Amino acid sequence: MGSARVIFDRWDGRYAARMAGVRSSAVRDLFAAASRPDVISLSGGMPDVRRVPHEAVTRATRDAMRHDGPSALQYGGSEGRYALRETIVGLMGESGVRLGPDDIIVTAGAQQGLDLLARVFLDPGDVVIAEGPTYVGALQAFSVYQPDIHCIPMDEDGMRVDLLEEELRRLGPKGAKFIYTIPNFQNPAGVTLVPERRRRLLELAREYDIPVVEDDPYGRLRYEGGHILPLRALDPDVIYLGTFSKILAPGLRLGWMSAPKPILARVLLAKQAADLCGSAFSQSVAEHYMTGTGWRRVLADLTATYGARRDAMLAALGEFFPDDVTWTHPEGGFFVWVTLPAHLDTKALLAEAVEHGVTFVPGSDFFPDGRGANCMRLAFCYESPEQITEGVRRLAEVCEDKLELYRAFVAAGAVPAAARVEEGVLR
Repeated sequence: MGSARVIFDRWDGRYAARMAGVRSSAVRDLFAAASRPDVISLSGGMPDVRRVPHEAVTRATRDAMRHDGPSALQYGGSEGRYALRETIVGLMGESGVRLGPDDIIVTAGAQQGLDLLARVFLDPGDVVIAEGPTYVGALQAFSVYQPDIHCIPMDEDGMRVDLLEEELRRLGPKGAKFIYTIPNFQNPAGVTLVPERRRRLLELAREYDIPVVEDDPYGRLRYEGGHILPLRALDPDVIYLGTFSKILAPGLRLGWMSAPKPILARVLLAKQAADLCGSAFSQSVAEHYMTGTGWRRVLADLTATYGARRDAMLAALGEFFPDDVTWTHPEGGFFVWVTLPAHLDTKALLAEAVEHGVTFVPGSDFFPDGRGANCMRLAFCYESPEQITEGVRRLAEVCEDKLELYRAFVAAGAVPAAARVEEGVLR
């Protein structure tokens, strides 16, 4: 991947101290390598916008200008266009969440929602509780405000709420500022928080009076299993983040937040300071695209496509990877979490993988403290089933040499056969 070029910065020392802890996005850093025509990208969680009918978006754009005209090109309210918020009310209602348009703020993707919540809640040294591993974009958004992020381990049923309870008890009365969770097809692990744990999580949040932030970008991308109510449907105090990036297109940069009125009012103030208002044009296009049922047919096609790619990845992992490597089996979403023997470092494998024409994201990038070094996240959302199969084969080839060396050490007694897996690494 080449060596990094050192750039002299004559303004070093003038930046805010908080910027010292901000990391570059590992996924964004891989975009250059993933864009090479000879590289199969199993790294980025990119929706397959090639399957969104361009003529439908073109028609929605024309309708936006025809019906909304100047208002689509003008500044708008910071909370977002009323008609789009009505559309979101309908979407949330289908998931069992009863809202009104005034309960919603439109954001520049759910990512802006994460930043706004961090602005509103976090002072340096405050505790944030998240799953471990967790979304790298959340770590990046939170880190600007210098919190102490505590990761709660997961298993195949989602966050270990028994360990969450222990952590809340240990933190004491001050506790955490909020609990951040991706309960549906978690990024990066792919697992789903089961209903009984959802209920217990909310009980603990009420008991310790801590807000819960529910990030739900993948909730409509379910490939098997029955529907599970979002946390927001179970408790009106949950802060909910949604997005159009997975059901329409990320290029529009549209998401939304629903929260209790006092929190929403403070978030709105933070949003006014951040961008005054979102893009009225993008919102108008989305309004018209979401009119009628055509978008549902597109989403059904996308869901079937992603499901077939998920199946291809799981089949390829089973075919090419050995028994001492394990992985999750997501029921939806975009990602599989792969765990190698504990003494291997996937970050050290990345450059070789790129040379073999395949990318992934190393597991340590999904922790604030470097845990997860023996893990990797694989994305199945963008490449074809054939390319996914070939990409996994190439990746297995890269890993095999290191696995053979590891097994030789184990056989020689240099590494314990039951090597310890670091706490917080999903296995």
